Amino acid sequence: MATDQPIIIKKVKKGGGHGHHGGAWKVAYADFVTAMMAFFLMMWLINNTEPEQRQGIADYFAPASVSQSTSGSGGVLAGTTFGDEGVRGSGAASVVDRLAPRPAPTRERQQQSPDTAGSGSSEPEVTTDAVASALARRESAQFASAEQSLRQALQDMPELAELSRHVIIEETPEGLRIQLVDQEGRPMFNPGQIEPNERASVLLRAVAEIAQRLPNRISISGHTDASPAPRSGPSNWQLSAARANAALVVLADTGIPDHRIAEVRGKAGAEPLFPDDPYMPGNRRLSITLLREAPVIPPSSRR
Repeated sequence: MATDQPIIIKKVKKGGGHGHHGGAWKVAYADFVTAMMAFFLMMWLINNTEPEQRQGIADYFAPASVSQSTSGSGGVLAGTTFGDEGVRGSGAASVVDRLAPRPAPTRERQQQSPDTAGSGSSEPEVTTDAVASALARRESAQFASAEQSLRQALQDMPELAELSRHVIIEETPEGLRIQLVDQEGRPMFNPGQIEPNERASVLLRAVAEIAQRLPNRISISGHTDASPAPRSGPSNWQLSAARANAALVVLADTGIPDHRIAEVRGKAGAEPLFPDDPYMPGNRRLSITLLREAPVIPPSSRR
């Protein structure tokens, strides 16, 4: 005898309302990571920008509703007349400025000189150091121009091109120094002679033409090497001084006036150009220096 037994079916529901089994946390975590990335990116940008750029970023994020105007309303159609304050108005700020009481004069204002107080000029006072600095810069520019002009003349003129090796031009604390130097087998003065030879005269006239363009006074010095002078002839001191005076005559013939000459001296071998070899021919030279000083007033203009 068969017995009918009931069939029981069980349905099990998986999952539930527990939050950690869902996907909502992933969205929240992604938002958190994005915010952190934006934060660290902003910190990196701020660390790698200049103060002016940071100020621009700050102004960009500043509230746009804050009006920078000093007018009454600060709106788009603020003000009633054209003026400096506000968008189109010269309203409240100008009225307050006109009606506000003026501050009492301070002791510093009261102690101003009559010339300063009466002139109303706000120009800064020109100091002596500023004037001296400006004159020094102008003088250096003039020296550079004179050096360039002389070098250009040595290159352009055929009779001076091969003599350029005899010329040394340099700017020193004393001024612009131009030296005419002996070369091996090509002296500026014949042995024992006082008068400059032809090549030295050509170079002296070229130097004089450049010196005439500047107001600076001129120093002329003659130099010899350390070789002892012959007993029958002048000493190295006498010879160097006489050659410096002969160079002065050439400069005077080209138009250099007497008031431009500061000194003429002989140095013998006391200041060699090549100290390691005082007997070297290059130590025999003429040195012409345009001095760094205010120009002397010609005698004719003093009267």
